[in-house]
This record gives sequence, structure tokens and C-alpha cells, in this order.
Amino acid sequence: MSENENNDLPLSVQIEGLLFVAAEPVAPAHLAEALDVAPSMIEAALKELETSLQTRGLRLQRHSGRVQLTTAPQLAATIERFLGLEATTHLTRAALETLAIIAYQQPVTHPQIDSIRGVNSDSMLKSLLSKGLIIESGRADGPGRPILYSTAPEFLQHFGINSITELPSLDLTDENNNHDEMLKG
Repeated sequence: MSENENNDLPLSVQIEGLLFVAAEPVAPAHLAEALDVAPSMIEAALKELETSLQTRGLRLQRHSGRVQLTTAPQLAATIERFLGLEATTHLTRAALETLAIIAYQQPVTHPQIDSIRGVNSDSMLKSLLSKGLIIESGRADGPGRPILYSTAPEFLQHFGINSITELPSLDLTDENNNHDEMLKG
């Protein structure tokens, strides 16, 4: 008989406890192993936990196949005040532009970012790396094996989303149509 069978707490509550003490995001498979249950049971319990947290001060955040507990984004200003922190991450327009390219194209190389922006992005990449909003996620197979950049879990926290899939879709058809109309006019 596993330890989990002796525990009277619902699986979602047990997962909440594990995520609370975890120092970093956790793979659902690791949770399944720790609780000695099937991965499908973990996914069902994660959905239950996510639903129950919607009316509370915590959220379940998913990134790169891992999950973690974070505070609700609506509490950011209150938490900063409580902890005596200043508003730490104000992003310039250029930083936001670079971050958007990485978020929508990830993983993406420095030359690809420069090509899209039309300018050198060295300082923007350094700034976003130092703020923990992006990470070096590997190397491309092309010549010189350039570094690949992806968003970090802190990106999701900063923008108050649970998953990269919650980003608005990029519908460029309206923009292209407006551009075509401007050329005709």
C-alpha cells in the first residue's frame, strides 16, 4: 500500500502542498512519482487545483511542461508594497519589442531577432536576460551554432499569464490589409 493511499487529503490538495514547498517548477511526472499515482491522475488533479485557485491569491502556472504555484498577478502591487520592493521591471519599447519576438518565435536566435527588428539587439537581450524574462534555451544546428532564446517562467509571472498559449494570437492579415490599402491610397 502506497503512502498516498493512507492520506485522507484529496490529490489536488497534496499536489498544492508539494508545489508550495518546491523551489522551482516541477514536472507532472515527478509529482506522479512522489505521490505514487498515474500521470493521468496528476493532470486531472492539476486541473482541479487550477480551478480552485481562481478565486484565491495563488495561481497554477505552466511553462515548458512544468508547473508551479505563483501569486495572483492582481496582487503584484500589494506584494511589492508588503515586501518593500520597488516596481522592478519597467520595460522600454525596444525591450518589449524584443521580448514579443522571442515569445512568439521561440526558440529564436540573436540574428533572427536582429533581422525582424532591423537593428542590433545586443543590449536588449542582455537586459531581458538580467531581468530573468528570457533564458538561453540551447543552440541552433546552423553555422556557428548560435544561442537560442526562449521566455523564462518569470515572463509569465510578469505578464500575469499561466501559459505561453494564453498570448493573443498574431493575426497579421488586418495589418497586411491596412498596409496594402496605404500603398494603394
